[in-house]
Amino acid sequence: MAFTVVALTGLGTGWATAASLPSVDPFYTPPAVAADRTPGSVLRTRPSRFAPARIATPVASTQVLYRTTDQHGRASSTVTTILQPVAGARAGRVVSFHMAYDALGSQCDPSYTLSGNDPGRIADAESAAISAYLAAGYIVSVPDYEGPDLEWTIGRQSGYAALDGVRATLAVLRLPASTPVGLVGYSGGSVPTEYGAEVAPTYAPELNIVGAAAGGLPVDLAHNLPYINGSRGWAGVIPALTVAYQRAYGLDLDSFLSARGIQVVDEVRDQCIASFAASYPGLTDAQMTAPPYRGYLDVPAVVRAIDDNIMGSAGTPRTPVMLANGIDDGTGDGVMVLRDVEGLANRLCDGGVRTTFTAYPGADHARAFPRFEADAFGYLAGRFAGVAARDNCGSVALGNSLAPAPVPGG
Repeated sequence: MAFTVVALTGLGTGWATAASLPSVDPFYTPPAVAADRTPGSVLRTRPSRFAPARIATPVASTQVLYRTTDQHGRASSTVTTILQPVAGARAGRVVSFHMAYDALGSQCDPSYTLSGNDPGRIADAESAAISAYLAAGYIVSVPDYEGPDLEWTIGRQSGYAALDGVRATLAVLRLPASTPVGLVGYSGGSVPTEYGAEVAPTYAPELNIVGAAAGGLPVDLAHNLPYINGSRGWAGVIPALTVAYQRAYGLDLDSFLSARGIQVVDEVRDQCIASFAASYPGLTDAQMTAPPYRGYLDVPAVVRAIDDNIMGSAGTPRTPVMLANGIDDGTGDGVMVLRDVEGLANRLCDGGVRTTFTAYPGADHARAFPRFEADAFGYLAGRFAGVAARDNCGSVALGNSLAPAPVPGG
């Protein structure tokens, strides 16, 4: 079936309390025994409402609280939303769909917006992509992969959350670990997709991941940072990253932020990033930092955190991988650096991964999204059908080095 946006009138099996934000909803609070459970263990379930803008397929929707692992190897928990076509499901075909919810506040969580709570333009667009998989009969698992503290772009834990969401989905649906699984995500959703593929061989070796499709990838934030510095449309990402890295790594913001930096961070710390990414035109990390620092890459703790999240550094996937990115200004799509994605493709190719790389000329980050989703749908359909993935490793440009940035002062 071709990728199409279908008209939908969604039906669910029931729903969670619509007005309860995840941050105050008791369902999201794990029981005391959670830390003693194995990753992927189901802690709690409830029926939920699936309310996208357009759907023609009756869907059963279930929310699952499950145990996972954070960036530092500690027990954590998060929620996935299992969407299952009521009729015509392709038994044993699961797509882990990673929405680009790019969140600092829990009102952005997929488990909340998929229930019809202020989804916004991006969530509506991704709901249409999810609906295409449902219309084709796939079971779809949509994890809140940023975790309970909304730690955006943090790599390994996003991958762990995606894989544990698959484990929880299989457990709830009583499907075997051999069930074929595809991973897909664009922009922020590329983080759990790529990292999920990287860590799966050691973290979840029992899962049968048949393919991973990632588009619009933030491969190395040390390269994205100078690209978006002072931009009109994406400079708001700078304070967003500050909040996420402070949460994940305990950064002492007072030790390097300027008064302006502290002000902006306080303004964005509980928001959906899409709502403010373009709200700070011309903002630079130099403006965000105080002397003696001239920017974020002068701050040792920031550089160490960024180096800990370079794609391609967490392991070698054993599944075929599709990578794609727009290019419309000579560097990238306005926020993601094309040569970084090429560098990642070459790293995967060198590791023996069957890699398909695609560039979308003339497409900025927004315009590349529908092209990627259409290509990813076809790519995963081929993997589920057992067709060998196309490998274009020999034609990918060299790309950027993905070596860690040097930490100031050693």
